[in-house]
Parts: sequence; structure tokens; C-alpha cells
Amino acid sequence: MRKILAWCVHAYTALGLVAAGGMVIAIVDGQPASFRFAFILMLVATLIDATDGTLARAVNVKKVLPHFDGRRLDDLIDFHTFTTLPLLLIWRAELIPPAWQVCLLAPLVASAYGFCQSHAKTDDGYFLGFPSYWNIVAFYLYILQPLPWLALALILFFAIMTFVPARYLYPTHRGRLNRLSNVLAVPWAIALTLLLVWLPQQRVDGRYADQATFELALASLAYPAYYLLVSWGISLHILVRARRMRRAEAPSSVG
Repeated sequence: MRKILAWCVHAYTALGLVAAGGMVIAIVDGQPASFRFAFILMLVATLIDATDGTLARAVNVKKVLPHFDGRRLDDLIDFHTFTTLPLLLIWRAELIPPAWQVCLLAPLVASAYGFCQSHAKTDDGYFLGFPSYWNIVAFYLYILQPLPWLALALILFFAIMTFVPARYLYPTHRGRLNRLSNVLAVPWAIALTLLLVWLPQQRVDGRYADQATFELALASLAYPAYYLLVSWGISLHILVRARRMRRAEAPSSVG
């Protein structure tokens, strides 16, 4: 029975790959209704990713099925649902001009680096480097459609931040800030759900979102802004504290 439960957990994780297959079909179709469906599947894949770890620990899959690496399966699926497919959507929806689309290789390569780091998740419970939330980047670029140069600048900025060893909150781990982040994520998740419901089935005045959707998306940016600012604040605090400790431990010079 324990093995059956463990395989059920792995099967639940693998549902993210099913969602990824649906995303490919929707994105290639290239219609606003299809893009909306792709984002719905991204949300489903994110919910699976956020909950399968808890189930795996409850069943103790590592001990029950030591020959099968569920973390590797999870990373394989996440690379598609968090990186390659959101970037494919940015390309297909032409959220940046065609002449600049080659720059999408930058976040693709950066994410490959991030996923392959042995310390991508730190011992003290953080992500190290920007955690490849390209699904969120693609979602907001799709709805807000900022000026092309600004969209490209944001993509390149977060690609570069993948290589910068800053710490980012890992909400599914323990910790006071993570608990607060989970509480704040509830209204944000509700806003995202409403945005997905409200997304038009066709373009409105050349845009993918109408005014109500646009304004709600702007308001919902409060949570991503909180996440980034708190993460960078923690990283700066750790850096300053480490420098102070090195100075305190350094032997004083004798004149």
C-alpha cells in the first residue's frame, strides 16, 4: 500500500507534464482564447508543483521508492512549465518585436544554468538566484503589454538575476516570512484567477486585455513587488552581516 501511494504521488507530479503538453498545443494555435487556456494550464501546473512536495513528504517517497528520483521528474516538468513554454508564449504572442526575439535565448540559457546548480535551493530555505518564474513574467507581459524596450529590459534583467546569488523566498518551506508570503499569496491567487476568467477571447483595440483586466493586473503586481523587495532585502542583510563578521574576525594590524 505504501508503494502504491508513493507511485500515486509521482503520478500526481507527472500531471504537470500533461498540462505542459496542453500548453504546447494552445500556444502553437496562437489565438487569444488559446493563450488564455495556456495560462490556465500554467496555473494548474504551478498548483501541482506547490503541493506535490507536501504529499511526497507525507508518504515518504524517498524511502519507499529509493530507485526513482521524484525531484528529477519535478525539475524536468518545471523547466518546461516555468521556462520553455512561457518563453514560447512570449514569442508566439509577439510580446516583443520579432527582430528582438532572439534575446529570448538569454532567459532560456539562464534558466538551464539555474536548474542545474547544485545549490539552487539553499540549506537555509531560499532559492539562490532568480527562480525562473517566467510563467509570471509572461503573464504580466501578456496583459500589460508594456513598451517593447521595457518588456525586453525586464526579460534580460531577470535573466541576469539568475546568475546573481541573491536569495529568494521559498514559500513552501517553513519560516515566518514564508508563512506571511503564503497568506499574502491568497488574495493574489484570487486576483490571478479573476484575470484568467476576464481575459478576452479576442484582441481589444490591438491588445490582449481590456481596461478592467489591465487595472486588476496592475493592482495584483503588489504581491510580486513584495516578493522581490523582501527577497532582495534579505539578500542585502545577509551580505552586510557577512561583511561585518569578516571584519570582526580579521586580525587587527600592528603598527
